[in-house]
Amino acid sequence: MSTHTASIEWARGDQAFSDGRYSRAHTVHFDGGIALAGSASPAVVPTPLSRADAVDPEEMFVASLAMCHMLFFLDLARRDGFVVDAYTDAAECSLGETDDGRVAVTKVRLRPRVRWSPAANGATPSAADEAALHHRAHQLCFIANAFSGEMTIGSDDGGAT
Repeated sequence: MSTHTASIEWARGDQAFSDGRYSRAHTVHFDGGIALAGSASPAVVPTPLSRADAVDPEEMFVASLAMCHMLFFLDLARRDGFVVDAYTDAAECSLGETDDGRVAVTKVRLRPRVRWSPAANGATPSAADEAALHHRAHQLCFIANAFSGEMTIGSDDGGAT
């Protein structure tokens, strides 16, 4: 198996701390050299103690699920002989209470849209083929395998689940 790293940097500066009125803004560094502005969600910690223009943990979580799903989907489509031209996803997650009363990400919805080109044999996947690819990608996704909440895959107008 492999190991992946990220580092977080936060500094209080000259702000008070014990009164809870300190900035939650921080920087997230990834092992490839990318750095992102991070913060608590303004829905959890109001601005100016959070940054609306930064990535919050819930957004990073849903993005990691969507990315993992997409990467497996693309590979499975290729292995099945299909050609993907574009893939977009308007993923979202919702916070809720667990059975024992803790707040957690309880629901995730992926809304992938795939644009296909005909393969060398002229084939494009049927709706059933695409749904099966999404199902297989979900089964293989490392992040989805670690998530115990409700997850749906498909557009609001139907599609795969």
